[in-house]
Amino acid sequence: MTSAQRGTLALVFTAACAVAVFFAPAFGQPPSYHDFADRRALLGVPNFGDVASNLPFLAVGVAGLWAIRRGGRAVFIENEERWPYVFFFVGVLLTAFGSSCYHLAPGNGRLVWDRLPITMAFMGLIAALVADRVSVRFGRTLTLPAVVVGLASVWYWQWTAARGAENLMPYLILQGYTIVMVLMLAVLYPSRYTEGSMIYGVFIWYALAKLLEFGDRAVFGAGGLVSGHTLKHLASGLATFWVLRMLTARRALAAGAIPA
Repeated sequence: MTSAQRGTLALVFTAACAVAVFFAPAFGQPPSYHDFADRRALLGVPNFGDVASNLPFLAVGVAGLWAIRRGGRAVFIENEERWPYVFFFVGVLLTAFGSSCYHLAPGNGRLVWDRLPITMAFMGLIAALVADRVSVRFGRTLTLPAVVVGLASVWYWQWTAARGAENLMPYLILQGYTIVMVLMLAVLYPSRYTEGSMIYGVFIWYALAKLLEFGDRAVFGAGGLVSGHTLKHLASGLATFWVLRMLTARRALAAGAIPA
C-alpha cells in the first residue's frame, strides 16, 4: 500500500466518524451504568475496590511525566514529539483523581470528571503515534485540536443532559475511533523507533479492560473477591504502563533500518 493510499484510508475513516457524530441517533447514558457490582467499603472509603484501583493511573502519570522531562529516559528524535505524550500522561494522571471522585459517589455529575481526562489521554496518544509514524509536524499541529475535540465530546454530553436531550453518542464514537485509529496507525505506518510493536500490547490490555467492564457482575459473582470493574481499572492501568514501557525501552532506528 502506497503512502497516499494509507493516508486516504485514515482520512476516510476519520471523515466517516465525523459524519456519524451528526447523523447517528442520540443515545443517553443508561442509569444502570452507575450500578456497580462491588459496593463494599473499607477504611471508611465507599466502593473501595473501584476507588483504590485507580492508583496505577497516578503512578503511571507521574512516572511518565518524569520520563519525558528534559534528561528523562524516554527517547525522542525531535523535541516536539514530547508534547503529545505530555497530554497523554497528564490525562492518565488526572484520570486517577477523576475516576476516584466518580466512584466515591457514582452519578452523571461526577462521571464528567472521569471522562474528561480519559479523552485527553486518548487524543494525546493518537497525536503521539501520528508524530512518530506519519509526520512530526502534523502530530504537533494535531495535538491541541485533537485534545479539544475529545474534551468537547464530554462537555457536549453534559450540555445535552442538562437540557433534557442527553446524547452520549459523540463520546462513544470518539472512543471507538481512538481504538481503531491506534490500530490503523500501528499497522499502516512503521515506527521510527525500536519496540514499535509494543503498541499492540497497549491495545490488548485495553481490550481486556473493556471485556472486564462489561463482565463486572459476572466476575464479582464468580468468587466475590473482586469485581470486573475493579479489574478493568487495573488492566487499563497496565495499558498506560505499556506506553511508558515502550517509551523508556525504545531507541531511535538508524536510517534505513527495518522497525520491529
